[in-house]
Amino acid sequence: MLSRSKTPTLQSLYVILKLKFFSTNTKNTHQKLPTLYKIPAKYRPQAILQAQEVLTDYFHNTRSLPFTFAEYIGKNSRFSLLGLVSKIPFSRSCFPNSIQRFLRYHPINEFEFFFESIGVNHVEISPMLHTNKCFLCEDSKVFDAACALACFGFPWNKLGILYKGQVSIFSKEPCELRYRLSLFEQYGFGNVAVIGICLAFPHVLGGTSGFLDEIDMLFDDLKRVFLDFDLASEVEGNVDAWFEICRKVAIFYELGCEKGKIGELMGRNKSIFVDYSEEVLAQKIGFFCRLGVRKAEVGLLVLSKPEILSFDLEDRVISTVGFLKHFGMGVNKLKLTAQTYQYIMGRNRIANVPHVLRSLDLSEWFFDRLKYGGHGLLGSYVIGSVEDFDEDYAEQLQKIQASRTPVYTRRKLSFLHGIGFGENNLTMKVLSQLHGPGVELQERFDCLLCGGVNFSTLCRMLSVSPKILNQKAQILEQKIKFLFLDMGLSQDELCAFPACLCYDLEKRIMPRCQFHRWLREQDWCPYEYSLASIVATSDKMFMDRISDIHPDAPKKWFDCFFKEKHSTVAKVGV
Repeated sequence: MLSRSKTPTLQSLYVILKLKFFSTNTKNTHQKLPTLYKIPAKYRPQAILQAQEVLTDYFHNTRSLPFTFAEYIGKNSRFSLLGLVSKIPFSRSCFPNSIQRFLRYHPINEFEFFFESIGVNHVEISPMLHTNKCFLCEDSKVFDAACALACFGFPWNKLGILYKGQVSIFSKEPCELRYRLSLFEQYGFGNVAVIGICLAFPHVLGGTSGFLDEIDMLFDDLKRVFLDFDLASEVEGNVDAWFEICRKVAIFYELGCEKGKIGELMGRNKSIFVDYSEEVLAQKIGFFCRLGVRKAEVGLLVLSKPEILSFDLEDRVISTVGFLKHFGMGVNKLKLTAQTYQYIMGRNRIANVPHVLRSLDLSEWFFDRLKYGGHGLLGSYVIGSVEDFDEDYAEQLQKIQASRTPVYTRRKLSFLHGIGFGENNLTMKVLSQLHGPGVELQERFDCLLCGGVNFSTLCRMLSVSPKILNQKAQILEQKIKFLFLDMGLSQDELCAFPACLCYDLEKRIMPRCQFHRWLREQDWCPYEYSLASIVATSDKMFMDRISDIHPDAPKKWFDCFFKEKHSTVAKVGV
């Protein structure tokens, strides 16, 4: 706390507060700070300090909060404080009095200041606020719980992690929280370690009695790895260090690894949690998760074979054929794969290998090789200097670099490589037919995956009919929903005619498919026509066909399925 007897200079105040109160680039902040245009720039740091002191005094003397907690709120609610200050006319000589007068006649929402002070981002606060409560005393359980946790040693500005992770913590009585924290200490952990564990696993504080067995299994694992295998000796004795290393441990439970089962495995390979940051660990694990296998299996793979984390899984260049051969694929299978998936062949970055393998329907095969002793091959692979170098691709790439929009086109190309397409001429042909930024193409691709299209099937469809991605994700979602859910179409049927997705849903796909189903239900049509025959046939041929099927069919078509406004058939994305 700054001394009240000695006023800092304006220059020192500006140095202290410039980054803290006026930076708009703070992590996770997506809303600009309120502007203080009413206050001259050179007086703003001093005005902020005065506002902090008045706000602390308000919470302590007016709202009767303990001074320590009142100061926590006053000093750690930047956005809310600036919002308050921006509403008050500035006077250099009596600005604190102006703030006090404003607070006297304009009640503030104390929960807004409280939530921001405990570390909740300001843009996330609004849904947390009560509609008819603005004073902390109107819901004292939240504040009382925060005080109890702070008294145990939790950093005040990290309590938001607990609130967002397990809001039920803040509905518990302080005595219940103290009791549960004391139980955790009985496992052999010190005060600081317990705080770090709770921040990484908020459910241990907020869980009901029905979760006690699960919590017990978690602490058995943590006791095993930190105490029995002495990982605790590698952790600095502060909350941040314990929180950081516990977050790394939590990654494996988030993957689905079973609590109470992996303590020894983590302990025997504790170097994972010392040698790698959480960001790097998550990135490396994400590589294997992109294979589409069970995430729990990925967690066990990394824990049992930690050396794979040291491999370069980002920048190395691979040859698809050479990579598969390196992992033991037979000559005949390799030849068949190269013939079937020509658009996947060629070079690619190793970061894209998971999707290369998914596009080849080989991700399970590859993952089994890693699990059963072949993981070292991932680190030992090296491509030849001219292996699988495609000159046509390289020539096209040079043309892209010399074009008017090289960055825009390269991003589209990166999207294709990212889903498994290799450096080959076929990829360039697909690229030439794609429209839209790379980000939007990825969004549309993901939409089709979420709609139920298999990854490998979708890549095959895209290689045949790239224009299916030249439409908004919402439109694709509607078409997939109709074809799969309403019409019961199979993936193989859609893959046989992927261009179906290029036709208008309301004007062509829906009326024709529904009419064909009606004909079958009436036993008027003895044949199950293919999707291409139903949708792609011209209007004249369509009318000729249904006339041959049944003399009354054309009348039924015009009366019940065909609409005048649909007479002009559109084909999208071309």
